[in-house]
Amino acid sequence: MEQFIPYLQIIGGLVLLTAGGEFIVRGAVGLALLMGVSKIIVGLTVVAAGTSAPEFVVSLNAALAGSGDIAMGNVVGSNIANILLILGATAVLKPIAASRTMVVRDGGTMLLGTVLFIGLCMFGVVERWAGAVMLLVLAAIWYFTYQHDKKSPGDASHLHEEEVDEVGEVPSGWLKPIVATVIGIVALTYGADLLVDGGVSVARQFGVSEAVIGLTLVAFGTSLPELAASIVAAFRGHSDVALGNVVGSNLLNLLVIIGGVSLIAPIAVPDQILQSDLWIMLAVTILLLVVGYFLRGVSRITGIVFVLAYLGYVASLVTA
Repeated sequence: MEQFIPYLQIIGGLVLLTAGGEFIVRGAVGLALLMGVSKIIVGLTVVAAGTSAPEFVVSLNAALAGSGDIAMGNVVGSNIANILLILGATAVLKPIAASRTMVVRDGGTMLLGTVLFIGLCMFGVVERWAGAVMLLVLAAIWYFTYQHDKKSPGDASHLHEEEVDEVGEVPSGWLKPIVATVIGIVALTYGADLLVDGGVSVARQFGVSEAVIGLTLVAFGTSLPELAASIVAAFRGHSDVALGNVVGSNLLNLLVIIGGVSLIAPIAVPDQILQSDLWIMLAVTILLLVVGYFLRGVSRITGIVFVLAYLGYVASLVTA
């Protein structure tokens, strides 16, 4: 019976992370709108941060528990899963349209963040100073993006507003959003504990590295909120919101999660991730921008190719 405990921990962790992500997004969006924050800022920051909350809490718990390989694998694996699995699965349901302006601007900032992240990982350890650089760069990106959207609203700014609308009904008044946010934080905290503990145990049972568990099982689990939100958006006829969610989430995964966690506990970069997975993440990011720019979005056929590529990537990690 004891050998099944890690799997129960993983299942319980995934449930709590998914529910916690939903609560914290709705609560945080409700509070931001009550405080008079514009929808552009809420979509650009609060929604993206809320959907990335599971990755942050899991990576922080893993780093503090001495499992930095899971923390790094979680972020890199989540970014790969967000593009290949989430956008691929969403496009299969309903093709995703993308304006070239949005791809160049928001996609360009995602690529900038990816290149910066890889460059800092080349030191072998993401130290506190590197984390500070990541957070400062993200703050600058947010500032200039907001100033541009404020002066010249376009497709990208409307997409950020759509992301807020896609959250759905948010708690009214002050008490309900606060309670929802607190519930979300508690669920994320306990869910992260369960997922990390279960993931480490499974890695030891099967003799695979913690980095592989982070890149696959943990990364998939923490990407569930984005997957659920994107599929719901597709069914509602707003599949383009999935693209905005993924671009914003990927940028935050790299700069806020690893940047913020490394300020608390520096994170060593596993050799496997340094030698291959970082470059796969970069290649997938560039692929998305090329497809989005030249094909004006992600078609069903491209979505199928994305999903198959993700399954192949996971299979290569597990069987290596």
